[in-house]
Amino acid sequence: MRRIVFFDFDGTLVDSAPDLAHAANLQRIRKGLPALEYAALRPYASQGARGLLGAALNLQPGHTEYEMVRQQFLQDYKNCMTTNSRLFTGITELLDKIEQNNIGWGIVTNKAKDLSFPLFDHFQLTTRSVANVCGDTTPYAKPHPAPLLHAAQLANSLPEHCIYVGDDERDIIAGKAANMATIAVSYGYCNNTDKIHDWQADMIVDKVNELWDAITHLIQKNEVGND
Repeated sequence: MRRIVFFDFDGTLVDSAPDLAHAANLQRIRKGLPALEYAALRPYASQGARGLLGAALNLQPGHTEYEMVRQQFLQDYKNCMTTNSRLFTGITELLDKIEQNNIGWGIVTNKAKDLSFPLFDHFQLTTRSVANVCGDTTPYAKPHPAPLLHAAQLANSLPEHCIYVGDDERDIIAGKAANMATIAVSYGYCNNTDKIHDWQADMIVDKVNELWDAITHLIQKNEVGND
């Protein structure tokens, strides 16, 4: 059965933090507050609106203004989402190498479809990917394993033949619960590289150019284990 590598999106394939931070700072500016330094917001880029609004405004779900501000944040983000976001250096070459070795790859993100697919299209990933699963594709989002299990079905593979790569603890929890091998990456938005070891991923990678070796190592390990 064909091997599949699934990737988280923000902080794993794409550095979307500049545009997310800009949208978060716009909410501060609307309230007459000064913009925060980019470095203060970047670590929250994988946490979506909840994390960014918490960091930018100390605004949490349940607050009377939260939903109104969240909707404005999402609209502002839609307007700027392709301005400064970029594939991490080395990702293009990695995806090419994966395909050249007859390994499939796909995307499993907690980002909603209406925010995900414009970016997938912008980076010309949509049709190359064997599965594009978003935060509202299934009734559950990560850390629930449902999105990953659905992705494996779409890719006509079994979870035990798949690898999941992500930069957040939720990614590793979901991957392990789905019975996939897992790779945690520290080059994304993980702001505590010591804590990443507590996630108990099968492998930890600090640089994009180390991912190919980690992927092939886990594939070979799986093949040996199934002999």
